Amino acid sequence: MAVELCLLLLLFCGSTISEVQPIYKPPPGTLDFGFVPAKTYDTGAYHEPGPIGILFKVVHAFLYLVQPNPFPQDLIRKLAQQKFGNTQGDYQKAIYYEIGFIVSAALGLLFILLLPLVGLCFCMCRCCDNCGGEMHQRQKKNADCQRSCFATFLFVASLIISVGVLCAYAANQHLTSQVRGAKKLVNSNFKDLKVFLNDTPAQIDYLVSQYNTTKDKALSDLNNVGPLLGSRVQEQLGKEVRPALDAALTMAGAIRETKEALENVSVSVEVLQEGTERLHANLTDVKMHLSNTLNDSACAAAQAASTCNIIRNSLNQLNINANFSGLPGVSSQLAKVNDVLKIDLSSLVQKGYAAFNDTPDLVVNQTKNILSDIKNVLESIGSNISNFTKTLPVQKIIADLTIYLTQSEAYVQDYFPVVEQYDFYRWLGCLILCCMVVLIVIFYYLGLLCGTCGYDKHASPTTRGCISNTGGNFLMAGVGFSFLFSWVLMIVVVLTFVTGGNIEKLVCEPFEDKTLFKVLDTPYLLNQHWKNYLSGILFKNPNINLTFEKVYSDCKENKGIYTSLHLEHLFNINEFLNISMYTEDVALRIEHIQINLSKIILLDEIGKENLLNFSSSGIEGINFGAYLTEINKSVTKVDLLSFANDLEARADQLPKGALENALKGHANNIRMIHSQQVVPLEQAMKYVKARSTLNQSIRLLKRTSSELMVKVKNVISAVNAAQLLINNNASLVIVQETKKYMDTIVGYFEQYIEWVKESIAMEVAACKPIANVIDTAVDIFLCSYVTDSVNTFWFGLGGSSIFLIPAIIFAVKLSKYYRRMDTEDVYDE
Repeated sequence: MAVELCLLLLLFCGSTISEVQPIYKPPPGTLDFGFVPAKTYDTGAYHEPGPIGILFKVVHAFLYLVQPNPFPQDLIRKLAQQKFGNTQGDYQKAIYYEIGFIVSAALGLLFILLLPLVGLCFCMCRCCDNCGGEMHQRQKKNADCQRSCFATFLFVASLIISVGVLCAYAANQHLTSQVRGAKKLVNSNFKDLKVFLNDTPAQIDYLVSQYNTTKDKALSDLNNVGPLLGSRVQEQLGKEVRPALDAALTMAGAIRETKEALENVSVSVEVLQEGTERLHANLTDVKMHLSNTLNDSACAAAQAASTCNIIRNSLNQLNINANFSGLPGVSSQLAKVNDVLKIDLSSLVQKGYAAFNDTPDLVVNQTKNILSDIKNVLESIGSNISNFTKTLPVQKIIADLTIYLTQSEAYVQDYFPVVEQYDFYRWLGCLILCCMVVLIVIFYYLGLLCGTCGYDKHASPTTRGCISNTGGNFLMAGVGFSFLFSWVLMIVVVLTFVTGGNIEKLVCEPFEDKTLFKVLDTPYLLNQHWKNYLSGILFKNPNINLTFEKVYSDCKENKGIYTSLHLEHLFNINEFLNISMYTEDVALRIEHIQINLSKIILLDEIGKENLLNFSSSGIEGINFGAYLTEINKSVTKVDLLSFANDLEARADQLPKGALENALKGHANNIRMIHSQQVVPLEQAMKYVKARSTLNQSIRLLKRTSSELMVKVKNVISAVNAAQLLINNNASLVIVQETKKYMDTIVGYFEQYIEWVKESIAMEVAACKPIANVIDTAVDIFLCSYVTDSVNTFWFGLGGSSIFLIPAIIFAVKLSKYYRRMDTEDVYDE
């Protein structure tokens, strides 16, 4: 059966696993293959004995006292290799190991031989009125004390015997109940084995079907070659292309801003020139009228001369301070910039952006034929896998193994009633033995009860009552049955002790701590020509390191049978499904992908010429210093409102008359100029806005014109370099990104193969049922069911048999105090 299971898994593994590269690198996209379908096994390879487990532990402790020596691995190896006895020390080691059992068995045999002989002698001696056979009791002062002590000791011994027989009875019942329940456990094991076989084809189909997940993901990436490969190429090229186009687009914006700035300068200068000219004319007129007024004869008077001179000297302040009429115009520069703007540079740059952004579409159009071939390869791979698995005789092997299991199960089912029948005979025999002990204990208990209740301390030995006499007879009956049955009981105890104790020490305990597997894995043990027996059976190659312990441990952990049995030594899966078988054609076709991006034009010659025309527009020749100097000046040399107030104050210093009134009239005229020309202009923000716009525009033009030719040449150089990269050096980027794209596609196959291999190792055909069968046969049935129960049986029965000896002594002694004597001691007064 094991060989057929191996062949099944070999065929399966050959159809589902391929070689994985030495260093597996997870691909960027992780595939989800789901979970391999697996059913839960019903068998619980663990036995909980319940309350009787306390007795089992006590028996184990007793066996450890009897046999504390470690498992004799060397002796077992020599015995298996038929070398036991070749050296003189072998028998000594065996005797030393078994010394506890030998001594105990010898004591048991001594008990078997001596107790019937002692009983016979005792019987013959009593027939001669010796050994307590004389029906005469000596009168003693401490008779009551002796009687009480003998009764107490007999009661304690009887109680211990009762406990021992109860233990034996419980063990007997436990064994029978476990044997009856073993049928369910055996059926559960067969059911799990069938599930193990029937579930394997579904797992095979699932692993094969998950190739579609790999294929679908690869096809999805192939269908999205534009966003994946094209975008990667675009992203790498974009590191140089986008900054160049951004710089050109920024320069196009600078041209528009320059035009707006020139227009603002032109308009602002005209507004400022017109305003300052009108203000200059008005101030000149006011200054002339003031000068004529100061030439009046009234200013010649001594009181007014000083004031008039002061006013006359301040007339030069009535003048404009900023003169915009002398600033050079910007009409020629504006005309050239307007000529440059006749060509929409922004539109040309946007065309470059659009052409570059079409890279994914170019990749799609230029890879249609190759991607179609790759898709055909993927389909053919899937067909090859499916066809290969269909040619394997998996179903036939499964059917043969299922028939074998069915026949084995039927044989067990047919044989189980025989087991139960023989177990009934065993149970009945053990029950009879227990009944023997129970009979003896009943006689003792009845003797104690009748003797104690019927005893009259005032009655003489010859006049004791019937009940007391009956009690003594019961005690002697118990003694008689003890001599009759004890040796039979001890024979059973010795046989079961030697057998069950050695099975516990030589099989159960080493199986539990896996020492037994170490012995089985000893080289050349079971076959003198094979180093490793298991690999010799399975692979016909005993040099392969395959051990019973490792197989059992792996199956215990529910690993796949391929891993547990190391079937790679029989069927090398790496040679049948090498990853290159799947990826070689795909990789070759992807490597042949060639993408030509020379049709992408970032900026044509018209756009470049437009940039050069802008650099020669002459804005760098504008006298920005003159503009900024005039802009930073105040409008008038003096505040007109302050001048008018000062003029009126000085007029008040003059004598009342025409001169005072004339000067105050001029002051009011100045205030009127301020209020009618300056204030409305300021309030309407015409002058302030013009000045502000002019200031900003001049500064913008100054920044733009700074090294304008160098800036334009740098933009054109960046565009040319990016265009050169696209036309000539893009192939290197394309090769690199194509390699990454290919690694992604191939990575899906590597994921699939790695997942299949891991599933084979851990999930597919998980061999837990095999470990369960071993555990059920050895640990549960042999050790927990049979051995523990048998050992507990002899432990209880043996304890009862041992305590029959003191019980006999105390019963014989005590019966003299309960039985009616024929004669008694007579004393003279």
